[in-house]
Amino acid sequence: MSYLALKYLHILSMVLLFGTGLGSAFYKWMADRSRNLEHIAITNRNVVLADWIFTTPTVIFQPVSGVWLAYLAGIPLSTGWILISLVLYVFAGACWVPVVWLQIRMSKLANTALENESSLNDDYWKYARMWFWLGVPAFVSMVLVVFLMVFKSI
Repeated sequence: MSYLALKYLHILSMVLLFGTGLGSAFYKWMADRSRNLEHIAITNRNVVLADWIFTTPTVIFQPVSGVWLAYLAGIPLSTGWILISLVLYVFAGACWVPVVWLQIRMSKLANTALENESSLNDDYWKYARMWFWLGVPAFVSMVLVVFLMVFKSI
């Protein structure tokens, strides 16, 4: 594969990763704020689905294509902006893994509450807070990764 084709796919993958993550977070947060159980259940289900369809493949493709691009360009992985990007990416991933578990668990809790015609329990809201606060450093890390990827400096 040519450098430019791989670079295009790397950028497209980054846009999908960033866009899906931010969009899913926004819609889930807004659904939770609505306190409308049906809306919350549907949104949680779709957030989990979006993670499997879009986020997971791009989470895998991003470091593979980034390392491949560095190799093709002859840039060592020890180069400052690449090394910091990789560290930030791993940190964001360490936040994302528990977020995935929380999303799946919240989806199940919301569906159960909907089926039983009951309200969401305290665990749901505890998980929602954890989900939000894990998302903040992950999002900031990804903003910094995109900055480093574009400006290639540090």
